[in-house]
Amino acid sequence: MALPLNNALIATLIAALVIFATRLFPFALFSKREPPTILRFIEKYIPPMIMAILLIYCLKDLDFATRPFGLPQLIALLVTVVSYLWKGNSMVSIFGGTIVFMLLQNS
Repeated sequence: MALPLNNALIATLIAALVIFATRLFPFALFSKREPPTILRFIEKYIPPMIMAILLIYCLKDLDFATRPFGLPQLIALLVTVVSYLWKGNSMVSIFGGTIVFMLLQNS
Protein backbone atom coordinates (compact mmCIF):
# COMPACT_ATOMS: atom_id res chain seq x y z
CA MET A 1 0.00 0.00 0.00
CA ALA A 2 1.56 3.27 -1.11
CA LEU A 3 1.70 6.30 1.13
CA PRO A 4 -0.15 9.32 -0.32
CA LEU A 5 2.10 12.22 -1.30
CA ASN A 6 0.67 14.58 1.34
CA ASN A 7 1.29 12.06 4.11
CA ALA A 8 4.81 11.39 2.86
CA LEU A 9 5.61 15.11 2.82
CA ILE A 10 4.19 15.59 6.32
CA ALA A 11 6.17 12.61 7.62
CA THR A 12 9.35 13.94 6.00
CA LEU A 13 8.80 17.40 7.50
CA ILE A 14 8.19 15.97 10.98
CA ALA A 15 11.27 13.76 10.72
CA ALA A 16 13.37 16.74 9.60
CA LEU A 17 12.13 18.87 12.49
CA VAL A 18 12.81 16.12 15.04
CA ILE A 19 16.33 15.57 13.69
CA PHE A 20 16.98 19.32 13.68
CA ALA A 21 15.75 19.61 17.28
CA THR A 22 17.89 16.72 18.50
CA ARG A 23 20.95 18.19 16.79
CA LEU A 24 20.23 21.66 18.20
CA PHE A 25 19.52 20.52 21.77
CA PRO A 26 23.14 20.00 22.97
CA PHE A 27 24.25 23.34 21.53
CA ALA A 28 21.37 25.17 23.19
CA LEU A 29 21.89 23.33 26.48
CA PHE A 30 25.66 23.82 26.74
CA SER A 31 26.12 27.18 25.02
CA LYS A 32 26.58 28.98 28.34
CA ARG A 33 28.44 26.31 30.34
CA GLU A 34 30.84 23.40 30.00
CA PRO A 35 29.37 19.94 29.42
CA PRO A 36 29.62 17.43 32.28
CA THR A 37 32.61 15.10 32.51
CA ILE A 38 30.55 12.09 31.45
CA LEU A 39 29.64 13.78 28.17
CA ARG A 40 33.28 14.59 27.46
CA PHE A 41 34.11 10.93 28.16
CA ILE A 42 31.38 9.77 25.76
CA GLU A 43 32.54 12.26 23.12
CA LYS A 44 36.09 10.97 23.34
CA TYR A 45 35.68 7.20 23.68
CA ILE A 46 32.36 6.10 22.17
CA PRO A 47 33.24 6.67 18.46
CA PRO A 48 36.33 4.39 18.54
CA MET A 49 34.38 1.78 20.50
CA ILE A 50 31.58 1.83 17.93
CA MET A 51 34.11 1.55 15.10
CA ALA A 52 35.72 -1.47 16.81
CA ILE A 53 32.33 -3.17 17.18
CA LEU A 54 31.50 -2.47 13.52
CA LEU A 55 34.88 -3.83 12.44
CA ILE A 56 34.35 -7.07 14.36
CA TYR A 57 30.81 -7.37 13.00
CA CYS A 58 31.95 -6.81 9.40
CA LEU A 59 34.81 -9.31 9.57
CA LYS A 60 33.21 -12.02 11.75
CA ASP A 61 32.04 -14.22 8.85
CA LEU A 62 35.17 -14.07 6.70
CA ASP A 63 36.14 -17.42 5.27
CA PHE A 64 39.81 -17.52 4.41
CA ALA A 65 39.56 -21.10 3.10
CA THR A 66 37.44 -20.35 0.04
CA ARG A 67 37.68 -17.89 -2.81
CA PRO A 68 38.02 -14.86 -2.70
CA PHE A 69 39.69 -15.55 0.69
CA GLY A 70 38.29 -12.36 2.25
CA LEU A 71 40.29 -10.15 -0.11
CA PRO A 72 37.47 -7.68 -0.94
CA GLN A 73 36.84 -7.05 2.76
CA LEU A 74 40.51 -6.78 3.67
CA ILE A 75 41.33 -4.50 0.73
CA ALA A 76 38.34 -2.27 1.55
CA LEU A 77 39.46 -2.18 5.20
CA LEU A 78 42.96 -1.19 4.12
CA VAL A 79 41.57 1.56 1.84
CA THR A 80 39.41 2.84 4.71
CA VAL A 81 42.31 2.98 7.18
CA VAL A 82 44.78 4.51 4.72
CA SER A 83 42.31 7.11 3.48
CA TYR A 84 41.44 8.08 7.05
CA LEU A 85 45.11 8.42 7.99
CA TRP A 86 45.73 10.40 4.80
CA LYS A 87 42.73 12.75 4.88
CA GLY A 88 41.59 12.54 8.52
CA ASN A 89 37.97 12.60 7.33
CA SER A 90 35.64 9.83 8.50
CA MET A 91 33.12 10.31 5.71
CA VAL A 92 35.76 10.14 2.97
CA SER A 93 37.23 6.97 4.43
CA ILE A 94 33.85 5.28 5.01
CA PHE A 95 32.52 6.08 1.55
CA GLY A 96 35.86 5.26 -0.08
CA GLY A 97 36.10 1.88 1.63
CA THR A 98 32.47 1.09 0.83
CA ILE A 99 32.90 1.99 -2.84
CA VAL A 100 36.05 -0.13 -3.12
CA PHE A 101 34.31 -3.06 -1.43
CA MET A 102 31.27 -2.82 -3.71
CA LEU A 103 33.46 -2.65 -6.82
CA LEU A 104 35.53 -5.66 -5.71
CA GLN A 105 32.49 -7.65 -4.62
CA ASN A 106 30.67 -7.14 -7.92
CA SER A 107 33.62 -7.84 -10.23
